[in-house]
Amino acid sequence: MIILSAIYFNEFIRPLLTKSADRDKIRGMKKYLHEILNSFENIIVAEDGKTELDSSAALKAAQTAVITNLVFDSREVKKSSLFFALPGTHTTGNRFIRDAVKNGASAVVFEGDFTEEEKTAVAEAVSKSEHQTVFVKVPSARFAMSPASASFYDYPSKKLFVYGVTGTEGKSSTVSFIWQLLRSCGIKAGFISTVQYSLGDEAVNNPQHQTTPEAPIVQRELYEMVQNGCTHAVVESSSHGLSLRTNRLGDVLFDAAVFMNVTLEHLEFHGTYEQYKSDKANLFRALDKHNHEKIIAGKKQKVPSFGIVNLEDPAAVYFANATTQKTFGFTTEGKAGKSAGEEINAQPLPAIPQNIPYVSARNIASARYGLTFSMYRFENADSLGNRSRMIQVKCPLPGAFNAYNLMAALLAVSLSTGKDFEELVPLLENFTPVKGRMTVVDRGQDFEVIVDYAHTPSSFETIFPPVRKRCTGKMICVFGSGGERDVTKRPLQGEIAGRFCDTVILSDEDPRFEDSMKILRDIAEGAVKAGKTEGKNLFLIPDRHEAVKKAVGLAEKDDIVLLLGKSHENSIIYKDTPVPYDEISEAEKAIEQRLKEDAGK
Repeated sequence: MIILSAIYFNEFIRPLLTKSADRDKIRGMKKYLHEILNSFENIIVAEDGKTELDSSAALKAAQTAVITNLVFDSREVKKSSLFFALPGTHTTGNRFIRDAVKNGASAVVFEGDFTEEEKTAVAEAVSKSEHQTVFVKVPSARFAMSPASASFYDYPSKKLFVYGVTGTEGKSSTVSFIWQLLRSCGIKAGFISTVQYSLGDEAVNNPQHQTTPEAPIVQRELYEMVQNGCTHAVVESSSHGLSLRTNRLGDVLFDAAVFMNVTLEHLEFHGTYEQYKSDKANLFRALDKHNHEKIIAGKKQKVPSFGIVNLEDPAAVYFANATTQKTFGFTTEGKAGKSAGEEINAQPLPAIPQNIPYVSARNIASARYGLTFSMYRFENADSLGNRSRMIQVKCPLPGAFNAYNLMAALLAVSLSTGKDFEELVPLLENFTPVKGRMTVVDRGQDFEVIVDYAHTPSSFETIFPPVRKRCTGKMICVFGSGGERDVTKRPLQGEIAGRFCDTVILSDEDPRFEDSMKILRDIAEGAVKAGKTEGKNLFLIPDRHEAVKKAVGLAEKDDIVLLLGKSHENSIIYKDTPVPYDEISEAEKAIEQRLKEDAGK
């Protein structure tokens, strides 16, 4: 956070941190530093960042330092803050310790040694300060932030049944569906996800471009859920958040782990597919780190613990084996994912392990405004012939892929609450679609416009086939690829889009510090390989506003326009400066302009 531009910080991050600080104040959060330090490895040092204080002086400093809020951006430090000086991509948090001291920090958690320049700056700030700042040195400031946050907020996940959902795709929808099911059952629950979050009340939009927030925000939001009377919490668990390098979720006591899928993504962070897979599997390993004895709504109880896996993913067994808890599965038998699009060329699905009970979706029918399928229940692979245990599922959510998300949610809620599918399935008919997930934008036009978050090769292979199958006109898509992220996926995105869509329009997603046209050229290589010709059915239009207008302008009766990759996000990031942007609003404006133009002809 310390390296973000002032514009981005003021517009998007400051409101979040200010709300956090205000909540701490409202709740009267106050602890002494020594109460928090017991939760992680540390030594208390002098202002030079190196000289260790003797035990008596260290204890006195820790016992007198009052902490009222946790901060990881020096600009938000105030009196009695505990500031975490985090390492960054282009700089180090130690450079900002001086500012934290000036702003009134009671304590600073940092790693590494100070440079001579930093030593001088900190010494000067300390000499001019009217209050004492305690300097806490740790092996990793980011890692320490998680146990410190859990301790400060009184370990809120000990007071909630916590579901974690991980996967390359489907996390946000599944989190929302679990939350909606719980609420429909009369259970007060909160959730944290990419698109929205709830602290026990109605869902509100999440303004961050970050799936799993930093540990202080995660722990504070779980704490707020407890304060608001929640008994259950659903946490979207990204590979970044589960990685020991960030440790954002390291001190959340998960009870249920849900695995949706794992494909090539975020290799710029994880390095290899195996590491990416392993980091995600930390969610399942977390199930074995505690005994699941909790105090929920004031009642001590031992809650159920289990894993849920997508049996169509080759990594399903890997995730199931990452925990000793019982694991359950779900599958569409290849009828809704990548295999459905590849049809006769599809790779054989992995064999279903004998020891995993599972549910299967068959007879999947997806239309513009809804989805139906028959869900069968199987105790093991030997009972495939038993077709009597079937229940019909109907839900107002477009997209065949939602069969995966719905089955995962049904399993999660049924296994945690003891409620039968017969009681839960009828509740699906009142579901609200997740914003930006196969969202239909309808202004009375005679062609279809859909906004979705799909931005990876695997998600393209999931959403394109069923849309292509029901499309009676042409398919037009608009998408891009994030800058400073995995570059190997770019031509793959282009090739898949070129194979399924009649017209491909490439545009900015979040270029960041990369050259925008270079990103689009990388994607275009794949589209050309699939037979597309630039200027004819392949267009490179960096300006997202113009790209959307182009797509809508080309659309004719019964065509389907897919706007992919931006979805719920509220900005496009250029270098370190975000430009406000709303894909759904842009689509609405483009359609209305098109309708006016058509009316004037």
